[in-house]
Amino acid sequence: MSEVSEVSTQEWTVWRTFHMMRRQLDRALEGQLQRDAGISAADYEVLLALFESRDNQLRSRDLGELIGWEKSRISHQVSRMESRGLVERRECSDDLRGTWVGLTANGRRAILGAMREHASKIRQLFLDVLTDDEKAALLAASVRVLDTIAPPVCDDVAPGRPAAAG
Repeated sequence: MSEVSEVSTQEWTVWRTFHMMRRQLDRALEGQLQRDAGISAADYEVLLALFESRDNQLRSRDLGELIGWEKSRISHQVSRMESRGLVERRECSDDLRGTWVGLTANGRRAILGAMREHASKIRQLFLDVLTDDEKAALLAASVRVLDTIAPPVCDDVAPGRPAAAG
């Protein structure tokens, strides 16, 4: 049986404070998206992934891998967004098992309308609160944690590794 690592009181405090900060930041950003753009954080994640992809479309499985969601969650989210005219699904002609998810004109308007205010809120609640040294330390720590969870597949990943999360 492997030995269980002890976690000190100070380490628990670090973890719990980080966890609380992340959850509260997520809630504040979700609220901003709902108020200012009328979309959820889940909508935003899907729309942003499609907006940043070549031809504004991705295969369903690639979309799921990119944003770290399971197949069923992607399917339900895309169905809800499709009913609101934000995305559309098309069969993949070269693989009948695959489906393309594409950004519609309404989806493009929604993501473009959300991006400026969302970026402003991220700046206000997170980036402007940290010093340059704290940002660098947070980036380095985040990359190390991401590498521990899922090492990068290739060396093409940019410093800061946002592509590795997807």
